[in-house]
Amino acid sequence: MEVWKDYQEKNKDRFLNEMLELLRIPSVSAKSEHKNDMLKCAEAVKNSLLSSGAQKAAIMATDGFPVVYGEYFLDKNKPTVLVYGHYDVQPAEPLDLWHSGPFEPVIKDGKVYARGSADDKGQFYMHVKALEMMVKTNTIETNIKFLIEGEEEVGSPNLAKFVHENKELLKADVILISDSSMLSMENPSLDVGLRGLSYIEIEVTGADHDLHSGTYGGAVANPITVLSKMIASCHDENNHITIPGFYDDVLESSPEERALMAKAPYDEEAYKKEVGVKNLMGEKGYTTNERTGIRPTLEINGIWGGYTGEGAKTVLPSKATAKISSRLVPNQSSQKITKLLLDYFKSIAPSSVTVKAFEHHGGEPYLTPIHSKGYEAASKAVQKTFGKIPVPVRGGGSIPICSILEKELGVKIIFMGFGLDSDNLHSPNEKYGIENFNKGIQTIPWFHKFFAEG
Repeated sequence: MEVWKDYQEKNKDRFLNEMLELLRIPSVSAKSEHKNDMLKCAEAVKNSLLSSGAQKAAIMATDGFPVVYGEYFLDKNKPTVLVYGHYDVQPAEPLDLWHSGPFEPVIKDGKVYARGSADDKGQFYMHVKALEMMVKTNTIETNIKFLIEGEEEVGSPNLAKFVHENKELLKADVILISDSSMLSMENPSLDVGLRGLSYIEIEVTGADHDLHSGTYGGAVANPITVLSKMIASCHDENNHITIPGFYDDVLESSPEERALMAKAPYDEEAYKKEVGVKNLMGEKGYTTNERTGIRPTLEINGIWGGYTGEGAKTVLPSKATAKISSRLVPNQSSQKITKLLLDYFKSIAPSSVTVKAFEHHGGEPYLTPIHSKGYEAASKAVQKTFGKIPVPVRGGGSIPICSILEKELGVKIIFMGFGLDSDNLHSPNEKYGIENFNKGIQTIPWFHKFFAEG
């Protein structure tokens, strides 16, 4: 609509500046020292909803950090869209790898560099500004609810209970999420699924204190060596995961789906350049797109032990620790895989060490049908603003709460992300394109219009 285009053009600088203000709040849910920042950010989100036209907005308590709820009710006979997002962000470390302060947004080459710019402040804020645009131009055609949580980056441990206790409040006809990416601005896509997650930690202990590596080396187990061998045993020469039972429940993709994925534009040389590697590596028999979408993985997220300071210290360390995550695909259960991993690492440990293994958090994989009112509305909206029909793809990341939202509320989720895989999510120098931000605000109202008409 021309009225949307005009309103956005007149207010786009303000929209961007408001988003930058949100990015300046270090709302890191994983670190206790940011508790006050989390509460400050929740308040800022509430105020943004109200100033953008929400008829009501409130900070609602959970057993952890609060959620922000907002709504605009138009007509009981109109469909209701529930927008989900999160205001918490990943820790910024390692700080020395950032080109600028992670919570001091910098605009460079048309992109906003800051923690949370793409994940997920910049993306959920598009919905806030789309609401304003529709309300101020008197063109809103759906009831809209907002559920913006503060614990997604730590696995949403308290949101399931909140949703269960507030099902009537959150009742909707579809759930809309912008916390994912598309192939490119030239080749838009829509995620039709996300992988699940199992996240564990393994601690291997040998002696009860660090030992002299000369006096005791060769006679006492080195926990770092033992842990390294345990981890190395998890993959074979084809990068296939060797843990017994790991693939038992994997829903294999059909030849038709694999053929559809193969049509997605893919430039391997550009991909390698983007991530800074000479060659790619992954499970034999699958393409890069398949490895990051339809196949489960086992990755080491962190490993440490012994002396890591400046200079040399010849010790035989007492302990070694690793953080390990698996991305899961449909039909795999995070609870089942977590138990499988914990039992596996305990079972293969030699008697010369002791092993502690525990879970951090997990989440279930999610698939949404492409032949649904919600998906068709999203596809038409993207086609309207990008001029191309979006390609359906599977995202490699996880949003732990998705399966719970569907189970509790009984409706499907539509993923309409405007980020890019190159946005450095969870890494130093996270960024989000201003063009992506503006395109999202331009596209979202069309989703509401097409969903209301569908």
